[in-house]
Formats: sequence, structure tokens, C-alpha cells
Amino acid sequence: MILTGPEITAAALDGRLRIDPFAPEQVNPNSYNVRLGNRLAVYTSPVIDAHHPNPTTTHTIGSDGYVLTPGELYLGHTFEQVGSNVFVPLLFGRSSVGRLGLFVEITAPIGDIGFHGQWTLQLTPVRPLRVYPGMEIGQIMFFVATGPVDLYAGKYQGSLGPQPSRAWQDLIPQAAAS
Repeated sequence: MILTGPEITAAALDGRLRIDPFAPEQVNPNSYNVRLGNRLAVYTSPVIDAHHPNPTTTHTIGSDGYVLTPGELYLGHTFEQVGSNVFVPLLFGRSSVGRLGLFVEITAPIGDIGFHGQWTLQLTPVRPLRVYPGMEIGQIMFFVATGPVDLYAGKYQGSLGPQPSRAWQDLIPQAAAS
């Protein structure tokens, strides 16, 4: 079951959802609009290596915006910190942003029960696009979970700002694997 707008509001007010800051005007019929934060991270190596940390450079999005260019992956973040110990969150781009040719998340829309923090956005534009801090860029839906809950306690817990991949932390050391 998906939470309706009134239930999202009720859950945010009674603590079953954490949306900080919470703005009632961002509640939709069955989702909550999240805004773009003011920082972007970009990988600096010509080849990204899944087995190693990858260096990034960080850009601040000013009030005049920042132009995203095709062929580049930008890691943005939500302005809001969003999470729940009760509901399963899913993040998608807003249709109005998709109509501008911007992909907001590539392959990972589902959040874990127990995650709390700013969400990292994987921004990829189809053509040059100017984005602004505070623009409504995505929407999060919340689903009811059934069964026992094992709260998230992973490597991205409490994230603030854009987070590069930490896939390399999941690797089993070669000596242990053989």
C-alpha cells in the first residue's frame, strides 16, 4: 500500500516519517516533492573504478543556477533529510523535470527502512540544462512494509550532501574469496 498525501502529512507530524524541513505545500496526492540541494559532486578520473574510491570535485550551485552538460554524471542531493523506520521510501524524478530531459536517479529509487539523511541524486541531462538550488526535482513515495523490519545501518546512513559510490567497501578481499 502507498501512503496518500494526507497520510504522509500525518506521518511526518507524528514522527513515523522524518522530512526535515517539512513543507505542507510539497505534499502531493501520493508523494512528497523534494528539492535540489546546493552542491554537486563530479568524478574527476576519466575511468571510474568500482574496486576503489574515486575522487570527486564539488561545485556549489549559486542563485544564478548551474548548467549541467550531457555526457557527465552529477551527484546532487536533496535539500530535505528524509527517512522512516516504518515505511519504505522510493524516489523518482518529477515529470516536469523529466520533460526538461533530466534523469534524476539512474537505477536506485528504493530507500531502506531506517535510512535517514539527504538523498544522493544521480543527475544526467539529455541536453544542457540550468538547475537551481531549491527547485523541486524529485518526489518520494512511501510504502507500507509487512513482516519483521531490520533497520538500515549501512555506509550512507546520515548522509549530508552528495555521496560518491562506496561500492568498493562491499568487496570481499581477494584472499578471503579464494
